Amino acid sequence: MFNTLSGRFLILTLCFVMLAEVLIFVPSVARFREDYLLSRLERAQIASLALLANDGMVDPALEDELLRNADVLNVVLRRDAVRELVLAAPQIPPVATTYDLRNPPSLGLIRDAMMQLWDQRDRTIRVIGAPVRDAGLEIEVTMHSAPLRAAMVEFGLRILALSAVISAFTAALLFFSVRFFLVTPMNRVVGQVRAYADAPEDARRIITPSAGLHELRDAEVALNKMQTQLTAALKQKDHLAQMGAAVAKISHDLRNILTTASLMADRLEGSDDPAVQRTAPKLLQSLSRAVNLCEGTLAFGRAQEPPPALARVDAAGLLRDVVESESLGPDAEAIEFDISVETGLTLRCDAEQIFRVLSNLISNARQAIAAQGGAGVICISAQAAPNEDGWEIRIRDTGPGLSEKALEHLFKPFQGSARKGGSGLGLAIAAELVRGHGGALTLECSTSEGTEFRIWLPSQPLG
Repeated sequence: MFNTLSGRFLILTLCFVMLAEVLIFVPSVARFREDYLLSRLERAQIASLALLANDGMVDPALEDELLRNADVLNVVLRRDAVRELVLAAPQIPPVATTYDLRNPPSLGLIRDAMMQLWDQRDRTIRVIGAPVRDAGLEIEVTMHSAPLRAAMVEFGLRILALSAVISAFTAALLFFSVRFFLVTPMNRVVGQVRAYADAPEDARRIITPSAGLHELRDAEVALNKMQTQLTAALKQKDHLAQMGAAVAKISHDLRNILTTASLMADRLEGSDDPAVQRTAPKLLQSLSRAVNLCEGTLAFGRAQEPPPALARVDAAGLLRDVVESESLGPDAEAIEFDISVETGLTLRCDAEQIFRVLSNLISNARQAIAAQGGAGVICISAQAAPNEDGWEIRIRDTGPGLSEKALEHLFKPFQGSARKGGSGLGLAIAAELVRGHGGALTLECSTSEGTEFRIWLPSQPLG
């Protein structure tokens, strides 16, 4: 039971209620002792009045009966300035302690009561008090302490028994209340979590918030949101896995087709036509890149993107190749390309991978400008990164900027597409290739006046 919430709550409730009862018990016993002693003073006063009514003449047998009824050994009454022994037993043991009940302090009463309970000896005690109804100045009695302690013990046992009953009843009520209001709803949530864990792809098992307690309902709402997102992510990953298998098959066959096309294009280099001689090298380069892309797609599908083959690359030549390739696009006639490269800048990178990165970014910029209609400018600059050990390449366009959805899911495949109908793979692949170089691809700004991306490549040694 101690390992359950309701069991621990039950045990703690019992302990706390008993502690509260103990704190009540101490002053209650002190109050009982004070009332006990005051009642003996009152009885002694009544007995002394009976004696005074007979002018102090009383039969010894009657005097003994009065003392026994008052449960005292003697009675001393001071009416004026004279103390008078009204009643007295034949033999009185020596007095061990005197208690004055005229305006006693509360802590003193508690201390005396606890000492009385602790002391099991039968001692003779003197008690001094004020007579009731102003029937004198002072009354004093002598009595045995054993009957007082016995009465206190009996009273304490009754208090403890009552406390135990109250504690048990209170703990039972709290136990069943906790079971009903907390444990049962929590068990329901745990059961729904276990059911969801058995089939997280089943949207019917997502928890529906229904708790009445605000705290538990907040937990259910948070769990509902997490389960909804997880189910959607699992479904998307399943779709992506299926799509990846299909893309791998297509890439495999497409690679074979492109290889055949490359072999046929090789024969064009022997043509005497000047136009063919001028375009054949670019065609062969394009086919080679297409074959490499298919091979890279197959590797990506196996989660084995090859590491970059680092080499010294002329930045100006690389940017010119990318711009020449992108300027052949169907919507590039009205677009102006502005290339700015630091003199003699040489990068350490994988030329093919960085070509793919730049091609993706420039292609996105070109399509964004074409989508808004009219002319536009794409600026590509490369230089040593200020305050950093490496180089930076910036691609800035005059397009309409990225949408809110694209900004929210930037660099996420199949989610961060910057245009309608896009897959969002371009930016995801570009970011991964740059990270493979130890660099970073970041979005510097995106407004209605244009978008700018920054590629940072570290100046790492050749591997």
